[in-house]
Amino acid sequence: MARTYIASVDTYSLFYHELRGALIAAGVDVVDSQADATATFAVTFDETDQRVLSVSARNVPTEYEVYYTIEYSLQSDTQSLIDIQSMTLTRNYTYDSTLVLGKSKEEELLRNAIVDDLVRIVLKQISAL
Repeated sequence: MARTYIASVDTYSLFYHELRGALIAAGVDVVDSQADATATFAVTFDETDQRVLSVSARNVPTEYEVYYTIEYSLQSDTQSLIDIQSMTLTRNYTYDSTLVLGKSKEEELLRNAIVDDLVRIVLKQISAL
């Protein structure tokens, strides 16, 4: 894994950027071409969104769930190091329509925390190889 290429469906996603930064910080040489790599980390699915968990008696959302789902695998030149794995992490938060800006920021912070956790889990799997 000295020279790793990250193949991603979305190179602008939060997970891609956090994973790339974490690999570089760990001393991995992240290359821009698969031909130059000794390993390929493939992110085949990368999606985040939110959904309503509960509503008030007036049918107004009062609680949301933020989720982030990834699907990935790790291949070396000759073998599969990590077969395709799928992982979803979620966080819940209450919603108040009088605090829209604050709740928007809370959602963003929760999404960032989820991505940090996902990257940490993936790096732990890689370091166990």
